[in-house]
Amino acid sequence: MTSQPNSKHPMSRRFRGYLPVVVDVETAGFNSQTDALLEVSATTLTMDENGILLPEQSMSKHLIPFEGANIEKSALEFTKINLESSFRQSIAMDEKEALSEIFKMVRKAIKAHDCTRAILVGHNASFDLGFINAAVERCNIKRNPFHPFSSFDTATLGALAFGQTVLAKACRAAGIEFDNKEAHSASYDTERTAELFCTVVNTWHELGGWELALRTMPEQI
Repeated sequence: MTSQPNSKHPMSRRFRGYLPVVVDVETAGFNSQTDALLEVSATTLTMDENGILLPEQSMSKHLIPFEGANIEKSALEFTKINLESSFRQSIAMDEKEALSEIFKMVRKAIKAHDCTRAILVGHNASFDLGFINAAVERCNIKRNPFHPFSSFDTATLGALAFGQTVLAKACRAAGIEFDNKEAHSASYDTERTAELFCTVVNTWHELGGWELALRTMPEQI
């Protein structure tokens, strides 16, 4: 009896069944439990027939600070977020609504790539994951598509590949344009982080690292 070829998406084996999703948050401080979550942006990734990783779909949301949230003036000055902007007020959502829409996009991508769960990719990823997890708990969201504690950190990968831990410097070292005037917007930082992560992974692939891994990888993951 002839076995059927593996029809699953190649992404399903690349990261042990996890789908990398790049996330950036902008906040009103450093404490995920007490400080407001102000912006969330996510970019799903896909893989072409040659095993090259590419950004796929992006979504960005402005959030209304949760009731009782702490807002540090210095954080707003750093991110240049104006909470009183009429445009921002017209599009901002509460945490549960915003995260639910982003999670819906992520779950759809997980299914399309035959993966089991998403894994967060971020620059200093523990910061972003901490704020996402805190908001999920605050909003009592039952279906969080992200792994609760594992992540891929482009600060670490940037140091490994290019000797740089700062996002702007790592991007420039990788040949990715970076505009400091656009930095600290969740959508802009997510797009650059996605490009950086793809560049590191694809460079490893082109150097033959992935083929070496495949030779030692069990057929079942």
